[in-house]
Amino acid sequence: MVATLLENTPLKVVKRDGKRVAFNGEKIAVAIKKGFDSTIGEEEYTAEDMNKVYLKVLEEIDQNYQDAKEIRIEEIQDLIEENLKNLGYADVLEAFSSYRERRNESRKIFVSRQHKLMKAIEALTLKDAKEEDAKRDNANVDGDTAMGTMLQYGSTISKEFAKAYMMKNKFGEAHDSGQIHIHDMDFLPMGTTTCCQIDLNELFKDGFSTGHGHLRCPNDIMSYTALAAIAIQSNQNDQHGGQSIPAFDYYMAPGVLKTFKKQFKQTLYDLLEVMGILGYIKFDHIVKRIDKLKTIEFDIEEFKDFYECSEEAERIFKKAYKKAYDKTDRITYQAMEAFIHNLNTMHSRAGAQVPFSSINFGTDTSPEGRMVMKNYLYATDAGLGHGETPIFPISIFKVKEGVNYNKGDPNYDLFQLSCKVSAKRLFPNFSFIDAPFNKQYYKEDDYRTEIAYMGCRTRVMGNVAYPDKEIVSGRGNLSFTSINLPRIGIKHGMVTNGKADMDGFYQELGDLMDLVKDQLLERFEIQCSKKVYNFPFLLGQGVWIDSKGLKNNSRIRNILKNGTLTIGFIGLAETLKALIGKHHGESKEAQKLGLEIISFMRKKVDEYAEQYKLNFSLIATPAEGLSGRFTAIDKSIYGILEGITDREYYTNSFHVPVYYPTSITHKLEVEGPYHSLTNGGHISYIELDGDAANNLEAFEKIVRLMHDNGIGYGAINHPVDRDPVCGYTGVIGEVCPGCGRRESEGVSIERVKNASLTCHGR
Repeated sequence: MVATLLENTPLKVVKRDGKRVAFNGEKIAVAIKKGFDSTIGEEEYTAEDMNKVYLKVLEEIDQNYQDAKEIRIEEIQDLIEENLKNLGYADVLEAFSSYRERRNESRKIFVSRQHKLMKAIEALTLKDAKEEDAKRDNANVDGDTAMGTMLQYGSTISKEFAKAYMMKNKFGEAHDSGQIHIHDMDFLPMGTTTCCQIDLNELFKDGFSTGHGHLRCPNDIMSYTALAAIAIQSNQNDQHGGQSIPAFDYYMAPGVLKTFKKQFKQTLYDLLEVMGILGYIKFDHIVKRIDKLKTIEFDIEEFKDFYECSEEAERIFKKAYKKAYDKTDRITYQAMEAFIHNLNTMHSRAGAQVPFSSINFGTDTSPEGRMVMKNYLYATDAGLGHGETPIFPISIFKVKEGVNYNKGDPNYDLFQLSCKVSAKRLFPNFSFIDAPFNKQYYKEDDYRTEIAYMGCRTRVMGNVAYPDKEIVSGRGNLSFTSINLPRIGIKHGMVTNGKADMDGFYQELGDLMDLVKDQLLERFEIQCSKKVYNFPFLLGQGVWIDSKGLKNNSRIRNILKNGTLTIGFIGLAETLKALIGKHHGESKEAQKLGLEIISFMRKKVDEYAEQYKLNFSLIATPAEGLSGRFTAIDKSIYGILEGITDREYYTNSFHVPVYYPTSITHKLEVEGPYHSLTNGGHISYIELDGDAANNLEAFEKIVRLMHDNGIGYGAINHPVDRDPVCGYTGVIGEVCPGCGRRESEGVSIERVKNASLTCHGR
């Protein structure tokens, strides 16, 4: 009744800008609901709880403002807080008061940022990507296209909103000043997580929905790869990072077996019918026997009871088996080719971005898994339509002793093939299950415990929140923020002080890590405030671990704890130059200090993990774009410092600088120990200056050097050519493999057309 009376009241509400509007009780109810929804505890409040507070607030307004003409919005908020306290909702009161305080501060901040925001939008509108850094913020988005620019508009506004309304001012200031870099800040208000390692077996088991109809469990390898691409695309629409498939060979193998069974049945039926003996054999019994097959490689004698009375029937069975096997092999190649083409052409996020995708494979020794890997590598080797090297998926071959590393291992031939393809196409990269920090989680016959990497380098394995779930599938990074190490080195190093002040260095580094830890926890609370319906594919379809079966409005804190909160760093080499005048590639003293610094950081994140029972981790930041941002800011502060700010970028994470001349062996020896310290992710690159395809023995030797030096994840880069006429991308010697053109020789359009039709063969 109180509510009814107030609906018709002449009372006006005075807003903060002085505007007077009609009283609307529904808005008070919504504000109260937001307070209840934003509590961080696990207690589930009901609509009755919210309504109790709502009615008390209305009752007091009705009693105390009968003769008043207006009520200020701040007075309404005071009444809400008072009644939350009186009714015993202390946690809701804390959440409501905190939100109210942040909003008041944010309004002031946002006003001061409006000019800056408009300048940023002006630059996005009037400048090309080559002129404007913001348009190149994500290498996977074309900032010059209409949709790309639209995405950058949203990104720019979202970042400013995040700084003003969603985070403490000190975090935004630290980011803007270049002390830290909050990655993917534009997605912070949405509460998205970074990335996920997708378990396709779980997803495919009962089929899944992308929001526009249900897709049933796939029944052949073509459908398996098609749905795998759709899953990657759909999941990226719910996250701000990339998507990884941790055991591609194991997940695709059932599709090969299903395809073979269909081919074997059909081929056998056709041959028996042609020979006129179909009526003499109980074909329905044969079908049941085929349906029970566990593998594509078996002794045809298993079907002897169906053909033992006829030599002709025996010949037909054997012929049908070979034809079905060969056709399955061809279809599997076509499926892998289609998968690669799909992932390089399909778009996500409103059509503005190709999904950032990765696949891990190499350890399935079944005939079906081996057929998947062989044909995937063949399809990668063939390239795209004009022979271009595929960018996606970033493929990662998992190296494991006893499985594929040594001669005699069942998949050694595939390891050699992966080296051959990588020497031509740059991919696959290589991960090493036997590295001690990866092997500690490995359980034989459980591919979920085989280390998997996101293509960029992210690694999610240990699980302090749920130690019984130290697996790769269904998990990913929640968010990460990177620290500008070189600036701390400059401030406390010999470059500015004559000698290094290591006490001051570690004090500031520790303080900055504490700041980042708090910022990650703040962002984690935003993520935890979301519900299942905010992520209809990632959570609604059960992709994230333990999310299957949750209701749309379920809280998600407990399942998000399976992810990682990660602190990153960049420019260890420049930091060491600033501190002691040499980097770790040129000095054993610097290497010792470098390991001490990163060990200090790892110890801190381990302490955070233990304190909060959350998976804090340390990542060697994938920061090719970020490194330039930090350098530009530091140049403006400290000027040009030799070996530190005299380039356009800081060296990637713990890498030995690319400009420093060193041997492959020495580079891996120096970088190897840092892999064990960076449990959130890492990568080491070897840069070659010639055609690796002409020396596969040397290429394989480099992979073995990675293995022997404790590298967790490594890649070998080498020059890739592009024919300007036909577009073929790859290693080109004297003759282009795409169109047959020799250097400085023209080519007819007919030869180009023919090249585009023939260059994808195996």
